[in-house]
Amino acid sequence: MPRSPRLTITALLVSVATLCVACGGGAEEATSSVPSTSAASDPSTTGATSPPTAARASAGCGSAGGGSTLNDRRTVDVGGADRWYLLSTPPANDGRTPLPLVLDFHGLAEGAELHAGMSRFPELGQQEGFVVAVPNGTGTPAAWSIAADESSPDVAFVDALIDRIGADVCIDMNRVYATGLSNGALLSSALACVRSDRIAAISAVAGVQFPPGCDPTRNVPVLAFHGTADPILLFNGGVGDLAGALSGVPPTVPPGSTPDVDGPGTPAAMRSWAESSGCDPDPKDDPAGPSITRRTYSCPDGTAVEFYIVDGGGHAWPGSEFSQSIANIVGPTTMDLDATATAWEFFRSHPIAG
Repeated sequence: MPRSPRLTITALLVSVATLCVACGGGAEEATSSVPSTSAASDPSTTGATSPPTAARASAGCGSAGGGSTLNDRRTVDVGGADRWYLLSTPPANDGRTPLPLVLDFHGLAEGAELHAGMSRFPELGQQEGFVVAVPNGTGTPAAWSIAADESSPDVAFVDALIDRIGADVCIDMNRVYATGLSNGALLSSALACVRSDRIAAISAVAGVQFPPGCDPTRNVPVLAFHGTADPILLFNGGVGDLAGALSGVPPTVPPGSTPDVDGPGTPAAMRSWAESSGCDPDPKDDPAGPSITRRTYSCPDGTAVEFYIVDGGGHAWPGSEFSQSIANIVGPTTMDLDATATAWEFFRSHPIAG
């Protein structure tokens, strides 16, 4: 790792207050081992019953070279400025077969290199045959604009990134997905609002939002994970004790607080996504492992809203050994659920139809 994990996460804590104030409330297109998950979507509850969707080949299909790369650092011009990202292509990349693309956004101050090791999406892409881009934010510390409107410089970055990768690699433009942690989860949520024509589905870890004025042109399937004991971005909204964390005291949720799984914050955001997608407002809760609840909404065909509630979980990426190793900073990480593998199963069931 290029930077100290503790220093990186400490920088996150310094800056997260600014983040939470902010979140108060293309190119021409043609027509280590990561385990698999057993938590595939249930079509009876999620609406994942659409017929198979034909691939929509990117401009690079037939002209781009093939071959496998892992976390290859590349740049793309965005309005005259170079932005960088890590690109991973699997052995299945032959330059002719359109492959899915996953955009994996880091948390505030985390940076692309550290986050690639946190989520391990690049390694899973190597195994499962999809392309992964881990972009890097801007500023010090590195961050994302989470505004769900055309003024966001990171919306322009995502547009340029998809176009660049689509020209360099043969990807399926019907299978471009966004995921991320914390600040990156909030950006993924914003993209579901303003780029629903390009982003097929999202997965948000410890930071889903339903931005004010969100009005996607199509129903974007949304998957979220959040711990009820998240000490940084609280389960029911707000920011945790940053001062205590910076003084060396392990962060905790506010004393006396009891998580409300049907209350404000993340549960309310997921209700809003369900309502926006025309889903039944009454969810179904099922056990998905020790101290894990899988909440699903009955949705129209072609969309889905799913929420994994981790009882006692922290500001963590479920199933990540790195996340587990910094429990003194982010709180507990469950190893009974692999958020990376679960997100991929969700993604592969939800392309853009038609």
